[in-house]
Amino acid sequence: MTHKSGFVSIVGRPNVGKSTLMNALVGEKLSIITPKPQTTRHRIIGIVNEDDYQIVFSDTPGIIEDPGYKLQELMNSFVESALEDSDLLLFMTQPNEVYAEDAPIIEQLKKVEIPKFLIVNKIDKSHQAQVQALIDLWQSRVKFDEALAVSALHAANTTALIQLILKYLPEGPPYYPKDQLTDRPERFFVAEIIREKIFEQFQQEIPYSTEVHVESFKETETKSGEPLIRIHAFIYVERESQKAIMLGHQGKSIKQLGAAARKALEQWLETKVFLDLHLKVREKWRKDEQQLKRFGYK
Repeated sequence: MTHKSGFVSIVGRPNVGKSTLMNALVGEKLSIITPKPQTTRHRIIGIVNEDDYQIVFSDTPGIIEDPGYKLQELMNSFVESALEDSDLLLFMTQPNEVYAEDAPIIEQLKKVEIPKFLIVNKIDKSHQAQVQALIDLWQSRVKFDEALAVSALHAANTTALIQLILKYLPEGPPYYPKDQLTDRPERFFVAEIIREKIFEQFQQEIPYSTEVHVESFKETETKSGEPLIRIHAFIYVERESQKAIMLGHQGKSIKQLGAAARKALEQWLETKVFLDLHLKVREKWRKDEQQLKRFGYK
């Protein structure tokens, strides 16, 4: 029996549905999802395994056309590396999304030599003629090997997408053990889940000014002998005023955040969680290359 394997990167603008698509393809929630743009900051791998193939999907941050911080420049660099070191590329767009004829991504896509697919998302909210018009427009700009309309939210056409990918994937051994879903440790996803709840609870600049670092993650037991995971995490902000907003009156906001994050973590880890959150100020951390490295942006 032949075996196929390869790396497939998903690229596109913020909020186009890249993370939702990867979660649907992998069958697990690996990338956090919120209605706010630029939720995804890292390149996150999700692995689909069957007896005769292994597809390593890579969810990338949304393309930021005018980055204003070193953080955003690094996020764009993750997209650029995805264009260079994959076996297949999925470029994702949606109806009503407008790109200028001279948008940099168009030239980047033209230079990509690996197979590339055009993926039009959110067909559940679009008319067929609208979707076809968008496909025709993009095919006139870039020569895609395949074009497919999907609904990432409802996992519509995801099976067809897997089959299309397998047509182009090279033969080869698996890159990861067959029971592995991602290359990221548990601590990374704990921090991401806490950050997701920050995006859901807070508005304006607060979510974009925060970073979460998990200080400790210990598996222990309750007094009655039930499994318990103790998590201590720091939430970094850029200004004292942001810290005050996140703390809230008499600590109400941070307690609300902790309760929501603990509930989500217990669901994800499938065990009881003790979560201890603390706020710290790191001025201009989004512009500080050394601080970004400490936070894992490399």
